[in-house]
Amino acid sequence: MLMSRRRVLLAAGTMLALPIMRSASAQTPPPPGPFTLPPLTYGFDALEPHIDAQTMMIHHDRHHAAYVGNLNTMLKDHGQVAAMPLQTILARLGEMPETIRTALRNNGGGHANHTMFWQIMATPTPANAGPTAQLAAAIDRDLGGLDAMKLAFNRAGVGQFGSGWVFVTTTKDGKLALVTRPNQDTPLMDGGMVLFGNDVWEHAYYLKYQNRRADYLAAWWNLVDWTKVAARYAAAQAGTLTI
Repeated sequence: MLMSRRRVLLAAGTMLALPIMRSASAQTPPPPGPFTLPPLTYGFDALEPHIDAQTMMIHHDRHHAAYVGNLNTMLKDHGQVAAMPLQTILARLGEMPETIRTALRNNGGGHANHTMFWQIMATPTPANAGPTAQLAAAIDRDLGGLDAMKLAFNRAGVGQFGSGWVFVTTTKDGKLALVTRPNQDTPLMDGGMVLFGNDVWEHAYYLKYQNRRADYLAAWWNLVDWTKVAARYAAAQAGTLTI
């Protein structure tokens, strides 16, 4: 009996030690519908040591997939809403059917926020070490410079009570602002455009950082893909930035 238990424990330890490999899609695909879970363009372990592979897998393949699945399920009987772009749904939440309005807010916001989140992170490289000249000039003008922006951003993230997000938004004329939102709310719900943002829900960091949200926020800057952020900034100025 002792040997059997030892073999079971050994097998379990071996399984836990196996690396978490990249997945092109969720482990359980969301129900079919108008919205899809965007695959990651990098492996689950690509953002280590700042975000661990297990957190990335759970965050993308379970949390984000759940938002997409919930959206598709609730919209099966609301074809007119299902035909709208997500940014339109979120900007016109007050016009949505009352029976699904809160669920659209939570799951539509979750889908939009996470789609942006995966896009603006990457494995750190020298090429992505800082903003482009045009974006840096906007940060200097509106947010007091890169260091001041990071400090204010981190303070806002730490100060967000409970779950939520901290964002830098942009207008079509390029003006930047720092805002926070609770839960899965997004500036898109106020007609704004999101340049980039960080998720301060505990599921985004708790496995590695536990209650040390400040440490997570500080480490996260190593992962910001400034090339992608600059592309979003240009798209906002062109009027083509969506979520």
